[in-house]
Amino acid sequence: MTSFREICSALSAETRLLIEAELRPVQGHRFQPTGFPDLGPAIYVSPKGSRMLLIESAQSMANRLEAVCWDEPTDEIITPLHGLSHIVVILAKGRTSSMQEAHRLNSPHIIGNEEVRKRIIEEIGGRTDGPLDIRKLASVVFRLDAASILHGVFLEKLGGRLRLQRLLSGFIEAEGVESIVSGGVKLDRIDATGDARRGHGNIPFIRTEFTASRTVAYFNLDLAALRGYGLGKEVESLLIALSLFKILEFLRSGLRLRTACDLELVDLRATRPPTLNLKPVDSLLTEMRGLLPSLIAACHFGAQPLILNSRKA
Repeated sequence: MTSFREICSALSAETRLLIEAELRPVQGHRFQPTGFPDLGPAIYVSPKGSRMLLIESAQSMANRLEAVCWDEPTDEIITPLHGLSHIVVILAKGRTSSMQEAHRLNSPHIIGNEEVRKRIIEEIGGRTDGPLDIRKLASVVFRLDAASILHGVFLEKLGGRLRLQRLLSGFIEAEGVESIVSGGVKLDRIDATGDARRGHGNIPFIRTEFTASRTVAYFNLDLAALRGYGLGKEVESLLIALSLFKILEFLRSGLRLRTACDLELVDLRATRPPTLNLKPVDSLLTEMRGLLPSLIAACHFGAQPLILNSRKA
């Protein structure tokens, strides 16, 4: 098994870490892709003429990679990541966090907080116009919510241009796809005619699923941009380890994408650098879980999470 130290050494001269994970349905051959309002499934033809299908978009994958870091039963960050910077917001009813909000730090529950706004503006130089020091922005974002460095954030409410691109991205696509059209009926036990006073009636529907000759999840970690932020070796090591953890944990436990899209890992490999060995997956994931607490401690985040109280009377 390749150790994390060996992985970092192999990546030292690389500008990207590219990973491909071959997947298959856990049962049968059919699966349900993501759908888009008024568009349906994203079907297209590859340059080689193969019929392709987008199963999971980059936006959705970012949310899924965040989700593996949050323990829903306890409503807090998972144990191996305790101490990692993030923000928890106490609401009038319930709570939320920067790791759960769709726009992370740019959630109105977070960026609307005066303490957060003031801290960001002060650390980027006291103003939101003029030349932007991207390193200062990356530094303050990392201290507030480390995952926003990996998944990107656009703080347009502060001057309209405070943006960090997504460093860790992913998507899932299928090759050689064929559509399978079936149907069914939502039965109304009370009145099949659809009389509004008594029920909706029987409603027939169409269902489209797919098979594929090959299904692959792709992951891309932009190492050049990460180094360009100038956050230091300790931070870079943490973010590389956190990226690997997110990818491996997602492949181990997050592949039930929808009711009719339940996948499993067949093979995992790095394509850049191609000599990097990421197997066995379970052993590498165990190592990441063991290393992350010390890597987090080395970044000296202080007390975490930052708690904001947004209760309204």
